Amino acid sequence: MKKIILTGGGTAGHVTPNLALIPSLKERNYDIHYIGSYQGIERKLIEGAGIPYNGISSGKFRRYFDLKNFSDPFRVLKGYGEALKLIKNYKPDVVFSKGGFVAVPVVLAAKHRKVPVIIHESDMTPGLANKLCIPAAANVCCNFPETLAYLPKDKAVLTGSPIRKELLKGDRLTGLKYAQLSANRPVILIIGGSLGSVTVNTAVRGILPKLLKNYQVIHICGKGNLDESLIGTEGYVQYEYVDAPLKHLFAAADLMISRAGANSICEILALRKPNILIPLSAAASRGDQILNARSFAKQGFSCLLEEENLSGDSLLQAITETFANRQIFISKMEQSELLNAVDTIIDMIESLVHG
Repeated sequence: MKKIILTGGGTAGHVTPNLALIPSLKERNYDIHYIGSYQGIERKLIEGAGIPYNGISSGKFRRYFDLKNFSDPFRVLKGYGEALKLIKNYKPDVVFSKGGFVAVPVVLAAKHRKVPVIIHESDMTPGLANKLCIPAAANVCCNFPETLAYLPKDKAVLTGSPIRKELLKGDRLTGLKYAQLSANRPVILIIGGSLGSVTVNTAVRGILPKLLKNYQVIHICGKGNLDESLIGTEGYVQYEYVDAPLKHLFAAADLMISRAGANSICEILALRKPNILIPLSAAASRGDQILNARSFAKQGFSCLLEEENLSGDSLLQAITETFANRQIFISKMEQSELLNAVDTIIDMIESLVHG
């Protein structure tokens, strides 16, 4: 049986693409193991998928002064030793890394054991962890044409991000029934990120009376961000978080408003939903969401509304224009080469395994 180690962690974005690959890997008869941190978010997600999981010690590489910069290198060295032992015992044919700092010792250990490695970089520019791993990789997958300029030419492959196939199997009427909305009026789906977004939530609720004249609104606002005064408003439904029914809400949406995390926007692209992206500001992040959103806007997939320019009026204008031009956005997305990332990456894995 062919063997693969998946690795990556720190955020859900470093895990969900791995989860998207698992069904196809099982179909190809791969024995799958996962290496992550001892108690990171990846452990719960991977064990929930029924995949054997091994935790290793991990540390973070910081570009700024922190006392942990003196202790974390020892944690990384310990993790490297643990990864070496796991790879020696398991004898994988290939390693696939989605990034995050826990992946660094795994990738370096794989190189030491002469196991081929594939890396996936989600954002426009490689993060520090992936920069450390790139020299050890056989291939480096990416989501954006612009990213190719930052990667070695002989390793870089434009693949897009692996998307969980169940997200593409939603049913519009099931979604409308779940949200208790009508099939006769267009639906806007707003997703503020896993923790929600006060800025986006406030802007949406500020123009809600105007929105509800023409649209229905499904608002996933994040934990602790429900507005009790709006409960029962006709045509408006709000949730802190949605899990299994999310694919049906996607199917029900005629227009989406979202942050610009790499995995989220690749899901929107795969679903071919007209969308408005409101990336996290540079003040609140390293600016990767802004670059992601600008790339999608440049390719004609999205309308970009930067947070600094976000107001009730600017959001309403963006919604009106995007909905009016929705077929143009859909046509551009249908022309994209990035709609089949799972198959592309699986074929890459197979080629390394079979030489």
